[in-house]
Amino acid sequence: MPKHLVIVESPAKARTIERYLGVDYQVLASYGHVRDLPENPGKGKFGVDVDHDFTPEYVIPDDRRKQVAAIEKAARGAVDVWLATDLDREGEAIAWHVAEAANVPASKTHRVTFSEITEGAIREAFASPRDIDRHLVDAQQARRIVDRLVGYTLSPLLSRKVRGGLSAGRVQSVALRLVVDREREIRAFTAREYWTLEALLRTAAGDTFAADVVRIAGKAVDVGDGDTAARHAEALRGLRPVVDSVATRPSKRNPAPPFTTSTLQQEASRKLAFSPKRTMSIAQRLYEGVDTPDGHVGLITYMRTDSTAIASVAMAEAQAVIRDRFGERYRTGKGRFFKTKTKGAQEAHESIRPTAFRRDPDSMKAHLKAEELKLYRLIWQRAIASQMAPKELETTTVELVAGDYRLRASATRTLFDGFARVYTEGQDDAAEETDRTLPPLGEGDATSVEAVTPTQHFTEPPPRYTEATLIKALEENGIGRPSTYAATISTIVDRGYVKVEERRLRPEEIGEIVTDFLVKYFGEYVDLRFTALMEDQLDEVAGGEREWVPLLREFFGPLKSQVDKVRKEVKRADITTEETDEICSEGHPMVIRLGRNGKFLACSTYPDHKETRPLPGEETPRLEGDGDPCPECGQGVLATKRGRFGAFVGCSRYPDCAYIRKDGPPPPDQLPFEVSCPKNGDGHLVARRARRTGNVFWGCSAYPRCDFTTNFEPTGAVHDVHEEGAGSVARKGDSGLCLTCGAAVELPETIVVGQRLAGGPADPSALSRPSRGSGRARAPRASGTAPRTTQAAAGASRSGGGTRRTTRP
Repeated sequence: MPKHLVIVESPAKARTIERYLGVDYQVLASYGHVRDLPENPGKGKFGVDVDHDFTPEYVIPDDRRKQVAAIEKAARGAVDVWLATDLDREGEAIAWHVAEAANVPASKTHRVTFSEITEGAIREAFASPRDIDRHLVDAQQARRIVDRLVGYTLSPLLSRKVRGGLSAGRVQSVALRLVVDREREIRAFTAREYWTLEALLRTAAGDTFAADVVRIAGKAVDVGDGDTAARHAEALRGLRPVVDSVATRPSKRNPAPPFTTSTLQQEASRKLAFSPKRTMSIAQRLYEGVDTPDGHVGLITYMRTDSTAIASVAMAEAQAVIRDRFGERYRTGKGRFFKTKTKGAQEAHESIRPTAFRRDPDSMKAHLKAEELKLYRLIWQRAIASQMAPKELETTTVELVAGDYRLRASATRTLFDGFARVYTEGQDDAAEETDRTLPPLGEGDATSVEAVTPTQHFTEPPPRYTEATLIKALEENGIGRPSTYAATISTIVDRGYVKVEERRLRPEEIGEIVTDFLVKYFGEYVDLRFTALMEDQLDEVAGGEREWVPLLREFFGPLKSQVDKVRKEVKRADITTEETDEICSEGHPMVIRLGRNGKFLACSTYPDHKETRPLPGEETPRLEGDGDPCPECGQGVLATKRGRFGAFVGCSRYPDCAYIRKDGPPPPDQLPFEVSCPKNGDGHLVARRARRTGNVFWGCSAYPRCDFTTNFEPTGAVHDVHEEGAGSVARKGDSGLCLTCGAAVELPETIVVGQRLAGGPADPSALSRPSRGSGRARAPRASGTAPRTTQAAAGASRSGGGTRRTTRP
């Protein structure tokens, strides 16, 4: 029986660690948090006793009771319990909760942390255990309670004053505000026209190169219209620019540091089009371990970090790999150290890097899924490049003078690619750099003007945030922490506050309304500086520099007072109703109201008069059937309406009549003869159309009692080995298929309904087919097509009478 019990968060991590520790250790997974604040604490409650030092009322969720019971039972029989959860605040809190929930005595517990799941790292961690860090636990606990207080006070208020089902959060609402503010910057932006002038010059030797006009009459170029640009272009064409100076400047460019959580999410978004949530899910799998030629091992270090540090041992390994793969010149010698710039970063942690640099991506192709390999390659390349020599460049700048005009041509060439041989950091909203060359030029050299090209431009507004640039903005402003970025963005998208369009984040109308409400009444709590200050104060709690209870008391008192004030003084109509000059059909003023599907015009006397209209300019084009009598009630008229899923046609008497017109492909043509169901002799095959794809298939008329279906159209012929009522032959490509036994049947040029045909041996596997409505189902035939069209003789009946002829191409 194992003497030692080890607790980790996930089963995958448990399997990897158990291989290293041996038979004396039992490793159990907690499956994440085993205790949390109650999800539904009751009306007006938070799951936190705000009157008694904010004591949290933790509960064990139903889906964690089994894990807690198993841990408690194993802990009673173990000599000691090793809490090996993740090394961040969340992991520290999980370790504490496990010990508390499973009633593990403090004398039995050992806390161990490691940044990579390799045998060496695990053994080193177990050789240096420590106690649970209560400061880290208090910081995580304080964060959880602050988020609960904000969410459970502001969300009900939003539902009461704006619209049901809305929510607010300490970090999510600030992130939403960033997106909304950027959108309004874009709307308010006024484009300004400007022109640039590029001259194509020719040297005395006949070489050509491009130069930009940078100054006119000693001033920076400021050409605002086409006519002025054309005059300057015409003037330049008659001049001979002379080289005034030639300057050559060498430079070096250093690589980007290895990944932090934030930069990994940003780069995976840019280069792989992965969402932050997807990136973290894949990184978790790479961290917890996969099967490799070296056994089951974690491939990367811990993926929730804000540090850019690399361990000395890993740095030395990277230098050896660089020398072996790329040559001595690409090494830096001792390695490169990076200073972490993120405020509040935990320097004791490492950056995200491979656990073994010799385990390159190509060697892992057979062991990783496609998305895992892509992310691992990105992490490996970034980390190895960070330890490589700089990229060496040479930039040549030539200044030319022609009358009042000063022109400039520049070119940059790479002298040594250095780290860029492996990896170059992606850019947001910036053009990629390319090498350019200039012909040999010296001071005093005269050139001729071959052409001058005036180009019109307009100043552009700031771009909408991508998921990558929003994470960057959150990090730069000190909002949230590595473990929260992905969840924050997922929340504002899932809540319908923000929509992702062409990988850009655009706020929905309800997102703007929520932001306006919060800014107007709770501006301090959705302010960037206030939220960043709260993060700093939580960092102080983690460092043992501040007590968490006074922090919560100082935070919650003003928040509760403001919530109570808004609840009493602000009416829902103040937020959701706007006066207009519109008049309804009965002569009453109309107002703009906020509904579940956005804003609309409504009669101000509602509910006495329920007339509504779209806002001017947002009217839905009339759909087919608009104005027709309602086929269900006969009293109403069909009208075009808009719902949460778009426009539709419904009865004007709603809710008294709930008729909605449903359009779709026409029903498929039925067979002009009857075919018995191969599975159930009581039914016959009828043509149906798949709801999802619209494709046609043939199924038993006795459905759902009989679930037989086929994507191959019956021909009316019969396989001759079967008795009457069985052996129907369907067309499969250019041959036939017996729907009873799967035998291949050769089809004649002309088929008579009921004709018995010889076939090959039974082959039940040939009857396997895609699910209903798959791409193999044949589309409905257009009437009148010549090849392969059924020509039923006059008098043919469903009972099989008459002759059916099929013309084959």
